[in-house]
Amino acid sequence: MVYQWFPGHMQKAFRMMEEDIKLIDLVIELVDARAPYATRNPDIDKLAGGKARMMVLNKEDLADPGLNDEWTAYYTDNGYSVVRINSRSKEGIGRVKPVIQEACKDKIARDKKRGIKNRPVRAMIVGIPNVGKSTFINSLAGKAAARTGNKPGVTKGKQWIRLNKDVELLDTPGVLWPKFEDQEIGKRIAFIGSINDEIIEKQELACELITFLNDPDLSYKQLIADRYGVDTGKAAHEVLADIALVRKCLVRGGEPDLERAAGIVMDEFRSGKLGRISLERPKGFAGLLT
Repeated sequence: MVYQWFPGHMQKAFRMMEEDIKLIDLVIELVDARAPYATRNPDIDKLAGGKARMMVLNKEDLADPGLNDEWTAYYTDNGYSVVRINSRSKEGIGRVKPVIQEACKDKIARDKKRGIKNRPVRAMIVGIPNVGKSTFINSLAGKAAARTGNKPGVTKGKQWIRLNKDVELLDTPGVLWPKFEDQEIGKRIAFIGSINDEIIEKQELACELITFLNDPDLSYKQLIADRYGVDTGKAAHEVLADIALVRKCLVRGGEPDLERAAGIVMDEFRSGKLGRISLERPKGFAGLLT
């Protein structure tokens, strides 16, 4: 399966971001903590050149705790201010505003030297679809300032949100990039739901996830067996069929309904019911998971 999704509104959104970047002091990039490399849009680096940078690892409660530490160290070492959060429960949200001020301390000092008072930090929130930007903004603002949804593409246009007298946020639509050069990246993005599920072959995607989790070099091999009570020493499509039988996903004649079973596996991975799973490890920390 080829993983690719770049509808026309994303190109329009990126052009809008290019126009607005001149107004911005800080670029806050949200990534999914389960795949903090794959869920980074590489075009953001060019967009944000010369701006202060902040990396927010969202959904950290769904990711492998040890790898959360590795990714925090990785991005800190690469010059980012880093915060780990769970925007739904608001865990870690209290650390965000102080880090924004720290990331922009040079800008604040320059303003003070020039006699500019009470000019708020202007931060652009960027990220690919479905990493939780709107929920993050609402948690940070303490109100329903941005629309939210559990599927990509809810935010269609830009909007300014004033947090307080010190910080203003520019929310932007989730934007991917025109072509995934590495299909492993595309696969990880599809796993977490950042590609529209309607264009994905769900059975194949679920089999890919089962294969990944059963990799003997990882620590996740027992998760499928524990969750569904099936033998994982088989081909992925056979494991999926067994999951369908266990969960009573059947079609006429008692045959396993693989499409429904695939939906269950993907939903339970994305919600964390399978366990805390990371899809990759940062380079320089014993290699990148594939």
